[in-house]
Amino acid sequence: MKSNIIYIKNMVCLRCVDVVKEICEDLQISIQHLQLGKLESTTAINDALKLELGSRLKERGFELLEDKNQKIITQIKALIIAQVHHSKEPLHINFSDYISDELHHDYASLSRLFSSVEGITIERFILKQKIEHVKELLFYKEYTLSEIAFQMNYSSIAHLSSQFKKETGMSPSQFKKRKDPNHQPLDLL
Repeated sequence: MKSNIIYIKNMVCLRCVDVVKEICEDLQISIQHLQLGKLESTTAINDALKLELGSRLKERGFELLEDKNQKIITQIKALIIAQVHHSKEPLHINFSDYISDELHHDYASLSRLFSSVEGITIERFILKQKIEHVKELLFYKEYTLSEIAFQMNYSSIAHLSSQFKKETGMSPSQFKKRKDPNHQPLDLL
């Protein structure tokens, strides 16, 4: 059976996957595979169903992607977000190799495309995601800074602290004293 692949913008967390799953069930769209930014279905999706799906997704803050470049950028973001925020295993290769391998494209062309559309480099996007996750881990005080540095694959506490201060304007210890975590929505980073 032929699979239909649909790319969806702003799917940035596991709750987003649940929301899209709920919409698909309501529209009787069978899900073959669903992950951040990507829906594979065995249901024949005609124009009317696609329009209704797009409308329902838009009501919940998502967007159907039609443009090839936007699809690729959404895939890049989804890979990064999944790895930084949801993976229990650290990445044992460079992000550039990981992204290139997963999308079967040359990293240099992916990087140029991402920068031209998003206005920041993939590396900067990765850094923003990592720092946002570090903020969350610091705020909930479940881990020491050393454990966070290890978990986030930083070479040292000093390296993590330096990047954290550059990004937020404060040290990790200053941030821990705050009462408000000042989280940024992942789809706006």
